[in-house]
Amino acid sequence: MTSAMTVSICLPTCDRPELIVECLNSCLAQTYPHIEIVIGDDSRDDRTQQLIVEHYSHDARIRYVRHDAPLGQARNVASVFARATGALIMLIHDDDYLELDGVARLVSLWRTYPHLEVAFGDQHEVDASGRVDVQRSARLNAAFHRTHDAQGMQALPGRTGLVQMFPNNGWMALAALVKRVGYREDAAACCDLVFGVELCLAASHVYYMHAYVSYYRKTSLSISVRTRASASAAALTAYSYVSNLPLDASLETSRKQALRRLAPIVVSLHAKHDAPRAALRVALDHPDAYGYGLSLRLCYHLALIARAFVPVRVQRDRRLFSACAPSTHAKPITPPASTCVSRSKASPTD
Repeated sequence: MTSAMTVSICLPTCDRPELIVECLNSCLAQTYPHIEIVIGDDSRDDRTQQLIVEHYSHDARIRYVRHDAPLGQARNVASVFARATGALIMLIHDDDYLELDGVARLVSLWRTYPHLEVAFGDQHEVDASGRVDVQRSARLNAAFHRTHDAQGMQALPGRTGLVQMFPNNGWMALAALVKRVGYREDAAACCDLVFGVELCLAASHVYYMHAYVSYYRKTSLSISVRTRASASAAALTAYSYVSNLPLDASLETSRKQALRRLAPIVVSLHAKHDAPRAALRVALDHPDAYGYGLSLRLCYHLALIARAFVPVRVQRDRRLFSACAPSTHAKPITPPASTCVSRSKASPTD
């Protein structure tokens, strides 16, 4: 592997013309010259397409495709991976952006480690207007095990994905490996996490660089922000996926570590959506997530569970009463149509 390898920066987008400009400009400004930018546009209107035509059509590094019918998050990401021609692939979401030397820093690792397959670094956390929060950035990386002591080739590559040390974007990997693993459409809002886990499980050489390479933007349009308190939250899918994933015995500790972080989020979601028994079962299965009873968070979640049992009992009594009453038939409510989304971001809640 040499420094002359082409890096395909893959940029899936959906209805964010006001944010993709900063993302795209950060890609074009990279100090590493051997890049192509592969854009897959899932937008429902022409604003992003017009933006690309008017301001970027002169740049041969940009390879833009507008989808006649939206593909959805996972298929859109898979489509840009499929069109990538570089030896290395880097993913960046349309509302995030790169450090000017982000690509160069990661590519340099292949000169030192010719057999490297996956590399990633730290993420700045920025708000909707692009302001960097230094303290939140440090906490974000520490929460996902990205610390000075962890820098280097990872002894257990699979652990890197399981505990979400591997970031949702801003990473770099061999294109052949990325395309072989692919993005799973059935993972829904959890597809970033599932991809990260399966990529790291498939790799033998994964390197973490303790240096900032990208900016992670928290916006109200992020999937995790919009759905984290809903019954479709990514944490529920992630918990089920990690719980049932076939793993080598050497990774069971990593599975427990991953579930320990997810369990309180899942307990809260179940309790808030009238599933107190499921919430209690998860809480009892993971006492370590609550400091074995010493956490105030456990008291809060037990209160949520207790409150959730009340409507469950009321509904049961109503069903018993309705069994003795004349039946009525109401027209079923049609669920709302799904909306276009561009990516998921895992973030703790409650």
